[in-house]
Amino acid sequence: MPTKITARTNGPLLVEGDDVTIVDQNGKPFTPPGPKFALCRCGDSANKPFCDGTHSKNGFSCPAQP
Repeated sequence: MPTKITARTNGPLLVEGDDVTIVDQNGKPFTPPGPKFALCRCGDSANKPFCDGTHSKNGFSCPAQP
C-alpha cells in the first residue's frame, strides 16, 4: 500500500503505508508500530511522536490542513 497521510481536524496526522520510516532528530531511523498509526499534533502526547488521544482532553484545535 502506498503511504497516505491524512490530517484530522482537531486531531493527529493519520499515517497508512507498508513502507514508512520515521527518522528522529539525530537522523536515526526507526520503524513505526504498524502499517497504520497516528502522529501527535497537539504536542502533549505521553508517547511522542505518536498520538495517545490527549488532544481530546486538552482542547487542541486545528484545521485539517497539515
